[in-house]
Amino acid sequence: MSEIVTTIIERGDLAHLALFLWASAASAFAYRALRELGEATRRLDAFVRELARFNRRYGSE
Repeated sequence: MSEIVTTIIERGDLAHLALFLWASAASAFAYRALRELGEATRRLDAFVRELARFNRRYGSE
């Protein structure tokens, strides 16, 4: 990785390096946010399933 950075700095192409770093960080953030959203959806689904089971068991009284 340091060879790539050195080559980019020697060529004076810092704008492309900054753009690459920004895009990498944004992609990592989006991946993490989508992963957390998926986990939250699974937790909500499990909660709703348990609530339905509780209602079936004790709701008819």
